[in-house]
Amino acid sequence: MLTDLSYPLKDNTVPFWAVPMIAIILPFFVILVCYFIRRDVYDLHHAILGLLFSVLITGVITDAIKDAVGRPRPDFFWRCFPDGKGSCTLSTCNCCIIHAQVFDPVTKDVMCTGLKSVIKEGHKSFPSGHTSWSFAGLGFLALYLSGKIRVFDHRGHVAKLCIVFLPLLIAALVGISRVDDYWHHWQDVFAGGLLGITVSSFCYMQFFPAPYDVDGWGPHAYFQKLAESRNCNPSNTINSSNAQQSELESVYVDTQHGRGPSGASTHDSSPILDETNRLRRY
Repeated sequence: MLTDLSYPLKDNTVPFWAVPMIAIILPFFVILVCYFIRRDVYDLHHAILGLLFSVLITGVITDAIKDAVGRPRPDFFWRCFPDGKGSCTLSTCNCCIIHAQVFDPVTKDVMCTGLKSVIKEGHKSFPSGHTSWSFAGLGFLALYLSGKIRVFDHRGHVAKLCIVFLPLLIAALVGISRVDDYWHHWQDVFAGGLLGITVSSFCYMQFFPAPYDVDGWGPHAYFQKLAESRNCNPSNTINSSNAQQSELESVYVDTQHGRGPSGASTHDSSPILDETNRLRRY
């Protein structure tokens, strides 16, 4: 156990300020490019909402689990003992002295000599925040692109798959860097990636159809608006049909009185009108 927590304390390959750039700014830029191409306000609005929801919900869940679990980071030993005096590799007598200095005599808890802020940060290993944020933003972007370029159109375009997997590859590299920097165990990175991609999938489905759906290229709001407009058109068609029916009925009444549409005799009526009257009798 101590060996897993004794890795050296290193700087971040991907700094904290870069995570919002990767998880939010980069997907937002791609979504904005799609807007300038398609000029679809519904798509832009719901894509930004889905992206922000995905990252926000993932961040809240990640921090809650971090505080609840409190798993030590792989470099926790050097956070707790910056001078390296917490280990016992000396003679038996010296080991007793070191243990007396390291452990509290009453509570038997470890008495760290490092900074409290550094030690507190060392208890936030599970899950990986860098990884969960990256997969939340870039995972949403991958789903968004798969719907826009219609990856699942059964045509077998490998280039489309490469475009979709590129954001996921970037997120995976962020997670790998966390293990390489000894800030997280591999289980932390795996759990963070799974959390991010799960939340991003739910948030995407909230605003867009599934990427493999026939209507996967547009948001739900667009198709709802389209359905409402179609529901309005049949009413106009029905009104027009009723007007035509009224005209036919008036013509039929006139013919019953021996007049045509313009007051003439029924013998002067057209064959079309005669056929209409014949059908009306049946």
